[in-house]
Amino acid sequence: MTKVLVTGAAGFIGYHVARTLLDQGIAVFGVDNMNPYYRVELKQSRIAELAADDRFEFLQLDLADRSNTGEFFKKQQFSQVIHMAAQAGVRYSLENPNAYIDSNLVGFSNLLEAGREQQWQHFVFASSSSVYGANQKVPFSEKDFTDQPINLYAATKKANELMAHAYSHLFKLPMTGLRFFTVYGPWGRPDMAIWKFTEAILAGRPIDVYNRGVMERDFTYIDDIVKGILSILECPPSCGEPASEVPFKVYNIGNNSPEPLEKVIATLEEAVGKKAQRNLLPMQPGDMPQTYADIDSLMADAGFRPSTPIEEGIRKFVAWYLEYNG
Repeated sequence: MTKVLVTGAAGFIGYHVARTLLDQGIAVFGVDNMNPYYRVELKQSRIAELAADDRFEFLQLDLADRSNTGEFFKKQQFSQVIHMAAQAGVRYSLENPNAYIDSNLVGFSNLLEAGREQQWQHFVFASSSSVYGANQKVPFSEKDFTDQPINLYAATKKANELMAHAYSHLFKLPMTGLRFFTVYGPWGRPDMAIWKFTEAILAGRPIDVYNRGVMERDFTYIDDIVKGILSILECPPSCGEPASEVPFKVYNIGNNSPEPLEKVIATLEEAVGKKAQRNLLPMQPGDMPQTYADIDSLMADAGFRPSTPIEEGIRKFVAWYLEYNG
């Protein structure tokens, strides 16, 4: 039976990818370092959900640990890898830059070496819309200039794309990077806006609204994201219009429909049944006022079609949040 490696399996996107693969009858090996960037109990709950399926194996592993990672790949062989493990968060990179260097650069390089040794058929990895930095042209296109990141998180994600391209060129490894645009939904991350807003509104606390609410994000529901990831897994760089002789591609994966922050807050208020108190703040260092994905390439090559409107996605998130938190 085919077995897919999913890194970051205890994380938000990694959990949903693993869950969907298992539902499709595909065996999954998940790894995660279970770091305490946000509460570990949530990560443990995700793994417990996955472990209910006997086709799921899990190992707590820090990919930045070269010795342990090397030993792991001596024992386990894969042909397809979905790499979702990373130190996430833009603002946290101002507080703890070393976490990003270790996870996003050292861990990524160790994984590339494993791919070189095992000659994976396809390596799909998470990049980010943050690579577009202060780009003023919208929607963001994969052809846009991305060499001026405005935070360390973005710099590490751009570095991942460059490192992967080099390995793809040298060793003919099929690799695809996916630039995610503001993913949300059930089992989401507590550090992201929709979770934080929901928690604060229910508790009667003010919500922090940066740039005084004059922001737009291309919010993308998790089910749409997972469909896109798994579609591209079966579509290595050679399956679409070849970009070059190097088996490497980068795609935007977003909703192609930026939503004003105020609309998102109003939708949350309706779903929660309670008004928000707003604490209007200036723009945070490293933040982007707008994200907007051009997804024409992913639509053409993998048939990607996001279909979840923000109203439906937020209702589903709030319903899950209330159930999970009692």
